[in-house]
Amino acid sequence: MLLRASRLLLPLAILASLLGCSAGESNVAQGNRDGILHFGNGSEPQGLDPHVVTGVPESKLIDALFEGLTRKNPWTLEPEPGAAASWEFSEDRRVITFHMQPEGRWSNGEPVTAYDFVWSWRRALDPAMGNLYAYMLYPVLNAEAYATGKIDDPELLGVRALDDMTLEVTLNEPTPYFLQLLDHYSSFAVPRATVEKFGEATDRFTRWTRVGNIVSNGPFQLREWHLNRRIVVEKNPHYWDADAVRLNGVVFYPTENLVSEERMFRVNQLHVTNDVPLSKFPAYRKLDDSPFIEAPYLGTYFFLLNTKRPPLDDVRVRRALSLAVDRESLTRNVLYGSNEPAYAITPPGTLGYQPPRLFSFDPEQARQLLAEAGYPDGEGWPGLELIYNTSESHRKIAVALQQMWKDVLNISVTLANQEWKVYLDSVSEMDFQIARRGWIGDYVDPNNFLDLYITGGGNNNTGFADPVYDEMILRQAPQAATQEERFAIFHEAETRLMEQMPIIPIYTYSSKHLVHPSVKGMPPNLMDFVNMKYIYLEDVPLTEFELE
Repeated sequence: MLLRASRLLLPLAILASLLGCSAGESNVAQGNRDGILHFGNGSEPQGLDPHVVTGVPESKLIDALFEGLTRKNPWTLEPEPGAAASWEFSEDRRVITFHMQPEGRWSNGEPVTAYDFVWSWRRALDPAMGNLYAYMLYPVLNAEAYATGKIDDPELLGVRALDDMTLEVTLNEPTPYFLQLLDHYSSFAVPRATVEKFGEATDRFTRWTRVGNIVSNGPFQLREWHLNRRIVVEKNPHYWDADAVRLNGVVFYPTENLVSEERMFRVNQLHVTNDVPLSKFPAYRKLDDSPFIEAPYLGTYFFLLNTKRPPLDDVRVRRALSLAVDRESLTRNVLYGSNEPAYAITPPGTLGYQPPRLFSFDPEQARQLLAEAGYPDGEGWPGLELIYNTSESHRKIAVALQQMWKDVLNISVTLANQEWKVYLDSVSEMDFQIARRGWIGDYVDPNNFLDLYITGGGNNNTGFADPVYDEMILRQAPQAATQEERFAIFHEAETRLMEQMPIIPIYTYSSKHLVHPSVKGMPPNLMDFVNMKYIYLEDVPLTEFELE
């Protein structure tokens, strides 16, 4: 531990040098020399509490700062040792015994123990926490009952520490994807003493996650946070596997403006962009040795429909809106052929599962359904508002749908752009009629998409509730004897979901980034997962990319 602690001076000196950049030297040039990655991260994060946040921008930061029992390998997407060094299953695969890392430490040097995870999982599942991701832990014995207030004794949860270094987890049923859940931030441990220093355990957005207060157990630790400018993390000398971490730090930038982000990349101010402007796709595709990286992405882009508000409380209206969307034209003409049209929530081929396809672009049926709902040719239409978070791509898609609905149904839909945090609040409070939404798989299994719509689920946000659907997803599928039987249950449940149409699926995602040639150890993968632990930088000649 003394050797690791002694290296704390190196990242601090490098970061101090970086943040007082030499005149004329780009971020990439200096970053390559000093081991500092400059990373476009999309929106300004909502926060850093693993049991509060829900977004992708937050996940990139939290994955750098914290570590679950397992950690996702970016090449294989398989779970590998994280805070747990090893584990074994009981013969019936309902009990998992985890053995903690002997050298596991928080960033303040204190040991990471099995008791930290027991306390943290109880916190994550406490109804007072308001954790929208609580359902991720529902495979654990009594987790659902505790999270929904049916029982109030946390001792009944299927998680207990046998001693400081041994954690025992009991499941309701064998869960083939359970280890994948443990590298998701909703299952991460948080430091009890630090959390309680700044409020009650279940208080949200307290000062415990601020610079100077936060204690974490991942490969990096928080150094700076300048609102709407940058967040800086530095290498954590107390991390159990610090010798494997090759970056000295990462600077995360909020880059909602894709045009500005792309310009920053072209003049070597960013190593990696969060996204790429749609209009730049053709030009980057033509480049030799292009930095434009496209890859399949386990996610679906869709629109939430608030089924509690008229006129969307009528399933005929919801179906009419969906049938009036020409997804083939949208993906071809607006998205430059970079995505596949979607007709269900689950991406086709997820672990071999194929979702139902119950509809297609059908203007005639769309008009008929709208007329049956009382709005023939749009007469008497009360209007709708569609909200989306700040992004030129989201705006273009929203404008395209607005025009399709006008052309096919003769109805008006207004558009409203919202800043990320406001948008998240609007969605979580169901303060909208139609809202843009995207869901990226947290693990490779159809369940990760279908359990979104269980009654009262933290990320449901539609008002959709179907006890039969709940029974299929929460009880029948986990008890299925075979994968084939489980997928058949999923198919029937998803059919029920899409018949009710609480969402309008639009396309299956592909990931799109600009990546500087100096960046190594960041392979494209199905989950667009970035493991900062494995990234390193090579000092290669800099190029300012010229586009036609």
